[in-house]
Amino acid sequence: MNVVRVFPLILLAAALSACAGKPARSDAPTADTVVPATNTTTVDNAAGADAPAASVAADAPVPAAAAPAPATASQGATGSDATAAAPGGDDDFDALYGANGSTTSTTAYDPWEPFNRKVHGFNNAVDRGIARPLATAYTHVVPRFARTGVSNFFSNLRAPLTITNQLLQGRPGDAWDSLGRFLMNSTLGIGGLFDPASKAMVPRRNEDFGQTLGAWGWRRSRYVELPFFGPRTVRDVFGLAGDIPLSPIRRIESDKYRIGLQGLQLVDTRAQLLAIDDLRDTAVDEYALVRDAWMQRRNYQIENDLRGKRERGSDDANSPIPVDAMPMPQWTN
Repeated sequence: MNVVRVFPLILLAAALSACAGKPARSDAPTADTVVPATNTTTVDNAAGADAPAASVAADAPVPAAAAPAPATASQGATGSDATAAAPGGDDDFDALYGANGSTTSTTAYDPWEPFNRKVHGFNNAVDRGIARPLATAYTHVVPRFARTGVSNFFSNLRAPLTITNQLLQGRPGDAWDSLGRFLMNSTLGIGGLFDPASKAMVPRRNEDFGQTLGAWGWRRSRYVELPFFGPRTVRDVFGLAGDIPLSPIRRIESDKYRIGLQGLQLVDTRAQLLAIDDLRDTAVDEYALVRDAWMQRRNYQIENDLRGKRERGSDDANSPIPVDAMPMPQWTN
């Protein structure tokens, strides 16, 4: 065969092969934000029928997910990237909207709403008069690295409570991870002041007996707000009976040191909630906003426990909002 005739055919075949190997370019925009649907809460009336009680507009801020972060925050709405490096909570986008933006049920069973609103008003008065000023002064006086150490210390003290409840829920694998995290931070982390376990990619989880009761079958429980303790359900009130005996701080016999540590823990927890104060202050119905966000997050935690798994790789230290995102800090130590 004539080489002169074949050579152009070889060049043409090579060009076609190169074009076929190039990836196709798409100009279609990618959706990297998830817009939560309008949150409508229902309450059972005396006749047993559900009636709409409160509605939060789709463009209204949700405190635990949309709170301004005190440090550099991730821009991804799916929560896959690291969020602000403030200790104390789960990945709150996932906690409120579910992993990868899937929503969870937010129906709040609140037949005691008139009573709860009065308690909420009392808690807000105490918060604005005492807790918030103390937390603000604490953040202005104490350097960030010292506040991080304090938060790490109290988070590490919760490990025995978490491990016990993970075992009660039938999750020995998670309990083993939590035990390893506790031992690593207690030794290499100098009593929990530092958090080498997070650098070792050991996930941080928080469990309590209220979640265990939910995993055992107590799914639906009426909402109640307690003076000083803030949002709860009746199930979680009973859960306190299982949490208190496991508190290391309550075992300290000296009132001076025990009360001092409890006070420091309260101020530290409240300081982590300063990021959502503006959202609460500008809410149309601040009570409904706090209640719905807290209940939705609590339901998400229990649903995860029922599935026997948690979101791995979403370290609590990467979240700007602590585990108990509410107006009055929750603490059981």
